[in-house]
Order: sequence, then structure tokens, then C-alpha cells
Amino acid sequence: MGITLQQAQLAVQAAHEKAQQMGVKMNIAVVDSGANLVAFIRMDDAWLGSLDISIKKAKTARFFDMPTGAIGGLSQPGGSLYNIEHSNGGLITFPGGIPLKNREGQIFGAIGVSGSTVEDDHAVAEAGVQALSGQ
Repeated sequence: MGITLQQAQLAVQAAHEKAQQMGVKMNIAVVDSGANLVAFIRMDDAWLGSLDISIKKAKTARFFDMPTGAIGGLSQPGGSLYNIEHSNGGLITFPGGIPLKNREGQIFGAIGVSGSTVEDDHAVAEAGVQALSGQ
């Protein structure tokens, strides 16, 4: 079963609250198990260029069922996935995208966050993941 709208909204809300606590302006996207956009917010004054990046981070995390930062490590020159970011209409291979798992451990969606440093993006995405732990 894929992520519900209610679950996607819960993840976005938790990520949004984390971004507010951190004082950063983010774009936050949640996709379902088919990598289709389910929920999205753009905080006031968040970078316009990060809108697309947040969605692509969520899709990338779902396409490969791993955090985008892990894919980034594999996509460096000489890596086994070098140049993968050019596939699938463009992927994002730096931190901020994380798969979402249900209580059975099955991936049922992903969250993508962009708008600050990749460390901040990952921390905000992680808040969305934690909001759904045990769902």
C-alpha cells in the first residue's frame, strides 16, 4: 500500500516545523511509491530553484530506494553510478531525499527537501521521516 495523503501531509508538517525551528526556508515534497507527487509546500521566500530540486530529491530517493546522499557517493567520478544524475529526466544526488518506510519496513514513498545547505536539507527531511515512523 502506498502513502496516504494524510501521511504525506503529516511528513510535510513535521518537516516544516523542523525548518521553522532551524530558521531555514524550505521546499518540501512527498511522493508515493510510484514517485508521484502527493504533498508539497514552499515556505515563504524559499528559493524558487529549490522547488524542482526538492521534488527531484524525493523522486530520486524513491527510484533507487536509498537516501540521495548515498547515491551521491556512488555517482562520483570512478564510482559505480557515475553520471546517473543524467538519467530519468534528471536526478539529484546530494543529501535531502529519503525513502519513507511503513511499519513492515516496505518503502511506500519518499520525502525531498531543498532550500539551505545539504546538511540542513537532510535534517529537515529526517524530521518528516521520523513523523511517520511506525505508521
